[in-house]
Amino acid sequence: MKKTSLSFWGMTPMLLGVIGLVGLLQALVTPDMLATLFQGNLLADTMIGTLAGSLAVGNPVVSYLIGGELVEKGTSLYAVSAFLLSWVTLGFVQLPAEVEVFGGRFTLYRNILAFIFTLMIAVITTLSLGMLS
Repeated sequence: MKKTSLSFWGMTPMLLGVIGLVGLLQALVTPDMLATLFQGNLLADTMIGTLAGSLAVGNPVVSYLIGGELVEKGTSLYAVSAFLLSWVTLGFVQLPAEVEVFGGRFTLYRNILAFIFTLMIAVITTLSLGMLS
């Protein structure tokens, strides 16, 4: 218990920095700004959605609201699915904290796999929604 407490207190400054960056990004990046990124090309939009979601990390509940606004603005479901998945599973803002806690090798592998599977799951989700409707 003592070792865990000391470890947690040692990470506190980095955690506060990550929380501050996430809050700043959420305040500066609006759904309208995100909607302008998408061009209408399904493959490019899926990739852009994945990258945008990984940069705009934050609370998952907020991502659903932004995803809904993107759909209302005509963004493809491929892009919105990729955005939502990468928002939750990827996060370049928290990479330093993740490396500090889990190590660089684990962080690298986890993020590469999360990136690949985000693209795959976004396509599969959208295709399955198309078949159901």
